[in-house]
Amino acid sequence: MPVGPGLGNAFWTAGSVGLLLVQRCSSCDTMVHPSHELCPYCSCADLCPAPVSGDATVVAATVNHQQWIPELTEPYVVAVVSLDDAAHLRLATNIVDCAPNEVRIGMRVRVQFRRLDDVWIPVFGPTRDAPSAATIDEPMTLRPPTPSRRRFEHEVAITGLGKSEFARHAESPAADLVLSACRAAIGDAGLEPADIDGISAYPGRADLAAVEIGKLAGELGIDQAWHDGAHEVAGQTGAVIAGMLSVAAGFCRHVLCWTAVTTHTRPGLYTCSDTGRVSGEPQWYEPFGALSPANWIALAASQYQHRYGVSRQALGWVAISARRHAARNPDALYRSPLSMSDYLAARPISTPFGLYDCDVPCDGAIAVVVSSAATAADLRHPVVGVDAVGTRITEEQSWISGTLTHQPNLFGPAEHLWSRASVGRDDVDFANLYDGFTFNVLSWLEALGFCGLGEAGDFVLGGTRIGPGGLLPVNPHGGQLTAGRSNGFGQLHEAVVQLRGDAGARQIDRAQVGLVTSGGGIPANCMLLTRAS
Repeated sequence: MPVGPGLGNAFWTAGSVGLLLVQRCSSCDTMVHPSHELCPYCSCADLCPAPVSGDATVVAATVNHQQWIPELTEPYVVAVVSLDDAAHLRLATNIVDCAPNEVRIGMRVRVQFRRLDDVWIPVFGPTRDAPSAATIDEPMTLRPPTPSRRRFEHEVAITGLGKSEFARHAESPAADLVLSACRAAIGDAGLEPADIDGISAYPGRADLAAVEIGKLAGELGIDQAWHDGAHEVAGQTGAVIAGMLSVAAGFCRHVLCWTAVTTHTRPGLYTCSDTGRVSGEPQWYEPFGALSPANWIALAASQYQHRYGVSRQALGWVAISARRHAARNPDALYRSPLSMSDYLAARPISTPFGLYDCDVPCDGAIAVVVSSAATAADLRHPVVGVDAVGTRITEEQSWISGTLTHQPNLFGPAEHLWSRASVGRDDVDFANLYDGFTFNVLSWLEALGFCGLGEAGDFVLGGTRIGPGGLLPVNPHGGQLTAGRSNGFGQLHEAVVQLRGDAGARQIDRAQVGLVTSGGGIPANCMLLTRAS
C-alpha cells in the first residue's frame, strides 16, 4: 500500500524547507492538528498553515515488532509527541537516532524530516534537554442529556442466538459461516425466516462484510422492511442497538443482527485517494507504520503505565484469567493454562503488548435476534431484556488528540449507561468486557467505575476478583483473547447464555444482571442485560 500522504496538504511538503506546519484558525487564533475542515473550537472555516518550533515531548510510545510497510524495518518506535507551542498539539511520529528500547515518555525531542518521493515525513530525534513530566489530562465527561421517560430498551428483548464454527482458519467460506449463524439464531428464537422483518449487520460495507445484506436476505428468504449496514456505529454491537431502536419504534418485530470475522481480508481502515496516496485520517498514522489497532491502543497503554505506575503484570493477569475461564468453555480456541512467566516470555507485538495481549484472529460468525418485548414471552427461551445502553460521545474522536491515558471513548458511554439504568454497579453479576487487547479490560473497569483511575491493576491482581465467584467475574467464556475475535458479539452471546442459565461449567451462580461492552477504539457502547424474573 502506498504510504505517501495526499498532496496539497502543506503539512507534508513544508519539510522541504525545514518547516513543521500545523493549522491556525484565523478567527480564534488556535492552532489545530491533525488537519480539520472547520476549527474544532469556533467552527471557523478559515484555517491556514502556521509554522511551529518543532520542539516536543514524547507522551506515548510503543515499539512495533510487526512488519507493516516496507519503508520501515522493525523494530521501530511509533510515538505521540506533544509540541511545545501548545500542549494540545500532538503528532503521531517515529522516534529516530536512538535505540528503540531507549525511548521514554518524557523524552525531549526535535523534528527532522524523512523524505519519501515528493513528501517530507516529520520524525523526531532526542535532544540533550532534561526530560519533561509528560502530563496528559485524564478523561473528562460531560453531563449526559436528560433521559426521556420512555426507555426504548425496555420495549425489546434478545430472543435468539446463533454461532457458526470458530476456527483459526475455517474450511467453510465466510458466507456459509454467516448463513449458519443466522439460521441458528432464527431457529433458537423459535421463529421462521418469514418472521424476520429487519436485518442489521456489522460491518455493513460490501468490501468489509463476509456476505452482503441483500444476498443474505435472499439466501434466507427474508422479506425485510428495514435493514442497517453501517460501519460507523457505537461500537461493533451498535448494529444490535440499531436493531433495538427499529423494534422499539414499531418498525419491526424481529430483527436479525449479525457479524462476521475472517482472516482472509484486511480491516477496511485505510483509504487511498485518486492519486494512490493514503488519505483521510489514516494519513496521520500510516506513514509512521502504525497500521494496527495494536499500535494505537498500545500508545494509550504506555501513557497509562507511565501516569499511574502500573506494571505490565497487570495486563498479564487479564490474559491469564482469560485462559483460566476458557478452560471451562469447550468452544474456546485456546484453553491451555497460561503462567505469568509464559506471558512475559511471549514474543512482542507492539509494546507493552505481546502475543497473549492480543485477541485471536479467526473465521466465524455470530447472530442474535432482537424482538419486541411484547412477543418475547411466546418464544422459546427465558426472556433476556435490556435495562439500559450507553452510547454517548464526550471525547474527541482521535487516537492522537483525544484521550491518551485510557482507551479512547469509554467514559462517555459508561456515564450514559448508568444515567439510564435502573440497576447499579453492585447489582451486576458479571461483566463481559471487550478485550481485543488486555488493556481494553483495564480501561473499561475504570470507565465503568468498578475501580478508580489507575486502580485496575490492583483490581485484576491474581485474577480473584474477576474470576468465578469473585466480586465481578469478567468474560467467563475467556473473551476474545481465547475464544477468538468476534467484533464484541462473543461478549453479547455469552451474556445471553449466562442469563438463560445455559453456560454449563462456567455458569455464574444466579446470574440476573450482565454488563456487556463493545468497541476496541472509537466509538464504543455498553449495555446492561437482565433476566426477567
